[in-house]
Amino acid sequence: MIRVVLPPHLRGLARVKGEVTLDIAGTVSVLSVLDALEAKYPMLEGTIRDHLTRQRRPFLRFFACEEDLSHESLDTPLPEAVANGKEPLLIVGAIAGG
Repeated sequence: MIRVVLPPHLRGLARVKGEVTLDIAGTVSVLSVLDALEAKYPMLEGTIRDHLTRQRRPFLRFFACEEDLSHESLDTPLPEAVANGKEPLLIVGAIAGG
């Protein structure tokens, strides 16, 4: 069971409170988590990654075990603590301003 923490605006869109849990068969990576997340919550499709390029949206970041994984390949395996459910994958909305 994989645990995922979404930013507030995506929790509202998906109509969930707190973290979500997903069952993932095979290698646990950001890509497999996003695929499972969008399958379970189709209203999130296109909000975390672009519809066409399938790349991460610019103002979202991925964190696991206190590491920023945002610039890693999406198919890089996640840390064992995330894969076994001890730690969540955090999807964090970045804040920008000028």
